[in-house]
Amino acid sequence: MFSHIMLGASDLAASKKFYDALFATLGVPAGVQDDKGRVFYMTQTGIFAISTPINGQPATAANGGTIGFNVDSPEQGDAWHAAGCANGGTTCEDAPGIRTGDMGSMYLAYLRDPSGNKICALKRM
Repeated sequence: MFSHIMLGASDLAASKKFYDALFATLGVPAGVQDDKGRVFYMTQTGIFAISTPINGQPATAANGGTIGFNVDSPEQGDAWHAAGCANGGTTCEDAPGIRTGDMGSMYLAYLRDPSGNKICALKRM
């Protein structure tokens, strides 16, 4: 359904460091910066990118928005979360772990990136 996701970043260097470490836990290579300063993470299933806003205004996080990333196991999700926390991210929501609800059992781990965007690692059990 999605071709790509791009998030605004207030400090592109801090955000690149954060996402490089975070995505390394998923086997995704470091981001590639283009001549416009945007950073792209390319995979076979889609593209994730970060950029300073092109309108020159400050980057802001979507209130109520979350971007989810698939992980292969709770252990990979824990590594993802730890890498994010060690590289400028902050934990949010409940602690990483398995939760059971109307949609079944899922492993979830939530972070806010250096610009405040909420992201999640998810594994459907």
